[in-house]
Amino acid sequence: MKPFPARWLFPLICATALWGTPVSAADTVMIKKGKDGQFDIKFGDRLFTTLHLKGQAKPILYPIIGPHDIAMTRDYPMKEGTPNEAKDHPHHQSLWFTHGDVNGISFWDLGKDAGHIETTAVEAVEHQEGRAFISFQDKWVDVTGKTQCTDTQKITFYPPAREGDLEYYMLDYEITIHASEGDVVFGDTKEGTMGIRTHPGLRIDKGAKAVNSEGIKGKAIWGKRARWVDYDATINDHHVGIAILDHPSNPRHPTWWHAREYGLVAANPFGIHDFERKPAGEGNLKVPKGESVTFRYRFVFHEGGTEAAQIGKRFEEFATP
Repeated sequence: MKPFPARWLFPLICATALWGTPVSAADTVMIKKGKDGQFDIKFGDRLFTTLHLKGQAKPILYPIIGPHDIAMTRDYPMKEGTPNEAKDHPHHQSLWFTHGDVNGISFWDLGKDAGHIETTAVEAVEHQEGRAFISFQDKWVDVTGKTQCTDTQKITFYPPAREGDLEYYMLDYEITIHASEGDVVFGDTKEGTMGIRTHPGLRIDKGAKAVNSEGIKGKAIWGKRARWVDYDATINDHHVGIAILDHPSNPRHPTWWHAREYGLVAANPFGIHDFERKPAGEGNLKVPKGESVTFRYRFVFHEGGTEAAQIGKRFEEFATP
């Protein structure tokens, strides 16, 4: 085996301290501009995911290729014809952030009455210490063309790492909502917010396991508060999973989870009426004009089950400043 070039040594030392043992120096993360509004995120020559800033109702990451080259999310509706995929909920587009009631407007759904999130600028694409990040700005536009609010999103991508013999990939989402046009109210509805629609093999109703940080399992995790949720299953003879972690700095941490048996997993800090049968509107969150609110999440795409992948440890790493 050839020694690592000297220019790789410092990034590798920092990477080890920050997020575990890198799999290979050749897996340093790179973000490459692709087609109009697309950015490919690669580990060396391997595609991890593509960020789509145009062509959809909101920014999405699709596809997401996990360990053993297994797709972590379903193809529909971006691509049709994949075996064993349901054609329900076309607004469940791989991985995304949005909400079903923003000033009374649904940005969660698709259709003639729904709003959309339009990217207005890519602020930065940077590579540092083996990882990479992209930041961009959006406006949330209703069906009349009126902007309800704006946001700044930053997505950080980490190189592959290992827990023992098991490989895992991570990305962090940071979303700041700016009440730039007036007060913004995130309404009390289960239809939100930081979501992913899993590969069909990672559906509870197809045999996948699910557990949250409080030890609640299966479909009972729906509507419960937890620091994290993890789904895992065997796909193509490999044991893989997806965990979503809710940062302690987020409003109303630990969040509630709109986590369904058919493969939707979404962190939702607003849907208290649906989740706890509290009076309608109790989950509303108001951001006064000129102010902002920030949400942070980590996704872990891993080999092995919850314990073997040390999802609790991954959360502690995320929670530590």
